[in-house]
Amino acid sequence: MPFRSVLNIDTELVLGNVGAFLGEKAFRKELIEQIAERVGEYHYAEERQRSEDQKARGIVAAELKRIGWTEEDLKRRRKGDAKKVRIAQRLRAETTMTLKWIAGELQMRAWTYVSNLLSRQRRKAK
Repeated sequence: MPFRSVLNIDTELVLGNVGAFLGEKAFRKELIEQIAERVGEYHYAEERQRSEDQKARGIVAAELKRIGWTEEDLKRRRKGDAKKVRIAQRLRAETTMTLKWIAGELQMRAWTYVSNLLSRQRRKAK
């Protein structure tokens, strides 16, 4: 039986109010993924935000890999590039990340510009 399934650790104990972690990065990542699967209204906002942040970064990484881009390509491409807009749409649909976070992560500058691009895409889809 895997070690992680034997442990039934309270997330408050693992993440704590001070945000301290013990263990290797892979172990921490696995714990956050497990938390993300079971996050509910009884969890603290910090825990939810950590798991959403990791989920969003995973989506960005997967999309970059799918289209064959690197982090450098995000910086070089136009801020309104159609592929960036598609990634932003997916992030809005699947996560609770803010437009400001999405704009920063995808190198799209102002969150208001991202909002306008997404709004334009929704109108086109109708």
